[in-house]
Amino acid sequence: MVFSSIVFLYIFLPILLILYFIVPSKFKNAIMIIGSLVFFAWGEIRYIPIMLLLAVMDFICGKKINKNRDDKNKKRFFLFIDIGVNILILFFFKYADFIIGSINEITGLHIPLMHIPLPIGVSFNTFQSLSYIIDVYRGTVKEEKSFYNYLTYTLLFPQIIAGPIVRYETVEEELDKKNISVDNFSARNEKIYTRTG
Repeated sequence: MVFSSIVFLYIFLPILLILYFIVPSKFKNAIMIIGSLVFFAWGEIRYIPIMLLLAVMDFICGKKINKNRDDKNKKRFFLFIDIGVNILILFFFKYADFIIGSINEITGLHIPLMHIPLPIGVSFNTFQSLSYIIDVYRGTVKEEKSFYNYLTYTLLFPQIIAGPIVRYETVEEELDKKNISVDNFSARNEKIYTRTG
């Protein structure tokens, strides 16, 4: 599903917006999580478990880093685990076939290529997760205590697909307290068009 498709513009987006505006505030994040999962599943459903497992890892590592704030070794350990796994996943999806092809060319082997489809938004998702964990490590933000909120932050499909990378501190308050109105919705759109126009 792409942003310019008929399905997205006339079915998916209107239903999502209607549901988001009519449900009580405490369920708005749930609507965005479900909507994002449906959007990603539309592209390739088998990558959903990987996205969810990475979100769980980021969330746990953030909590562990904060808990071991005074223990530099433990703090670094959880930072390196999170960065290492995220980069490894990104590297695998983006460069596995390139590496296999290079090995085949250099050695004359015929290792079959994996032909792995690139998950939607994998780069933005990875770097956004890394920005969160690095900020927690540096102490510029506190770790998110609600996995529900963190999942909303890390899966939000509009910015995972098209960017930019959104720092956690930018949306931290909005994950809990939402000031939603038609005026705010219009104002945000005007800012987007001003930046891109």
